[in-house]
Amino acid sequence: MQRAVVVGSGPNGLAGAITLARAGLAVRVYEAADRPGGGARSSEATLPGLVHDDASAAHPLAVVSPFFRDLDLGRHGLRFVSAEIELAHPLPGGRAALLWRDLDRTVDHLGTDGARWRHTVGWAARRFDALAGEVFRPILHVPRHPLTLGRFGALAALPASVLARAFRTEEAAALLTGVAAHGFGRLTAPFSSSIGVLLAAAGHVGGWPVAEGGSQAITDALLAELRDLGAEVVTGTHVRSFEALGEPDVCLLDTSPGAAAAILGDRLPARPRRAYRRWRMGPAAFKIDLAVAGPIPWTDPRVARAGTVHVGGTVAEMVEAEAATNAGRLPRRPFVLLGQQDVADPGRRAGDLHPVYLYAHVPNGCEDPTAVDVILDHVERYAPGLRDRIRHVAVTTPADLAARNPNLVGGDIAGGASSGRQLVFRPRIAADPYATGVPGVYLCSASTPPGAAVHGMGGYNAARRALRHLAARGPG
Repeated sequence: MQRAVVVGSGPNGLAGAITLARAGLAVRVYEAADRPGGGARSSEATLPGLVHDDASAAHPLAVVSPFFRDLDLGRHGLRFVSAEIELAHPLPGGRAALLWRDLDRTVDHLGTDGARWRHTVGWAARRFDALAGEVFRPILHVPRHPLTLGRFGALAALPASVLARAFRTEEAAALLTGVAAHGFGRLTAPFSSSIGVLLAAAGHVGGWPVAEGGSQAITDALLAELRDLGAEVVTGTHVRSFEALGEPDVCLLDTSPGAAAAILGDRLPARPRRAYRRWRMGPAAFKIDLAVAGPIPWTDPRVARAGTVHVGGTVAEMVEAEAATNAGRLPRRPFVLLGQQDVADPGRRAGDLHPVYLYAHVPNGCEDPTAVDVILDHVERYAPGLRDRIRHVAVTTPADLAARNPNLVGGDIAGGASSGRQLVFRPRIAADPYATGVPGVYLCSASTPPGAAVHGMGGYNAARRALRHLAARGPG
């Protein structure tokens, strides 16, 4: 039986392992941490009984991912649940922009901008299956739906700050720009609209759900699938050299490019070695978990019914914040993603105590001692009185993130800077972005297409490349 090794047990690593095991290979997964899962883990970060997600929280791409759709993980207990309102974006003056899974309801809510939303985001939602078949693949490929890809490309190529000008109201412009900010890049940069259109459209297809019981449930389901396939997962083992893996037939590396270069050493050809060592990390996440007595007192009460909240303010404020973050400065009002997962999944609460998840975009490696107050002050701008309801605070700095997961260099949870060439070509310019140049060895982390988020497609695509390599090599 041919043997495969996967280094790293994040969602991409587990997806790659499952793909190889389903093809009949003997698969072993190595994980440096004591628990598998990478960013898809959960814990009682604040007080007993409150379930917080360690990294990934909402999963708009998991429910539309071709890899996840091909698996029946429900038989392993995985269930995705959504709040009534998928996404909220509070604004000054007690207003908020809201996104429902129902496109028509969102269009009605956006009023004079409803038709424009339907023409941009709504179009992408209606064509999402075809679009997913294109954007979940490497950028260099022969498109199966060239017209769909071309129209999406025309929107995606725009800076988010420019696309926002297509809307007349602050609500619609801020709603789309806030989604675009998930890219961690400058919102004035070309292609910064791509993530905004894609994720907003996904919200109208599968919603922005959470995993019932915590993101750990995703990892648990993937591990159960691997066990059924006879694969093995070894934790507490930090792989530092390829020689330690025993010459497998194929190998997937769910690691940063820098870690891949270190593991492969002199085996790595000169061109990919230079590219991996030049790979730039992006801004970091500064994470805060709260135990809050009662729901958050938002100035617009509708925000309390949303599973995910973007605390970013106006388009101008988000553009300024992301520019400062990418320039290495802590913004006065950083972009904050806040999760109210218990709105969709009440089992995460403990009595009247609510788990609140949030992270702010900060410079890579940021250890500014004022960061917690800056972030909470920004949230309280739209939820006055929040601090009075906080019963416990757990802080995870960028350094803490990196210590827990070596892939999160400097606290970068996006797998590398989403700017310039790296936004389009991840991790290097190549016909096969997963190939390392070492025969049978493939990179499959968030630093490869289609980038960060829980969708498994980096691992799935890399495993498909590995299987083609084996088929071309032939028996033995």
